[in-house]
Amino acid sequence: MSAGRRGCTPLAVRCVVAVAVLVFAYGSAVHIVQLLIPQFGPQLALPGWLTVYFASLTLWDPLAALLLVARRVEGLALGCVVLVTDAAANWYANYVLDPAGGVTPGRVGQAVITALALALVALIPWLAPWFARSARGSGQPFQAPRRS
Repeated sequence: MSAGRRGCTPLAVRCVVAVAVLVFAYGSAVHIVQLLIPQFGPQLALPGWLTVYFASLTLWDPLAALLLVARRVEGLALGCVVLVTDAAANWYANYVLDPAGGVTPGRVGQAVITALALALVALIPWLAPWFARSARGSGQPFQAPRRS
């Protein structure tokens, strides 16, 4: 976000976006480490499609973070898709494939990802106007033209 655009964006919006960027940066780091150092990856035998999905997050997580930093509405959409599908994939891995009972670190992580996904999806109507750019490029929130 450039200095000109930051000045008119509420602090709460900037804080939410900063937290989202940190979440995607952390996710990027985790998935890269899991890809490069297999002993830090899932301890379960995952189906090929799930392994490919988790590996693809090494691309999608940083892309979502960069788009959010650039204040692109596509970053909000991608961020929601990534978090919702990551929550679903982790649910499958931790509740369908993992025979362990009770609370496990993977299930706690899945719950956190689910909470983050729900929060970002719920905040889109509040955040999106600060991401859309007017035709003038004034940095003001997008306002749809009024119909007469």
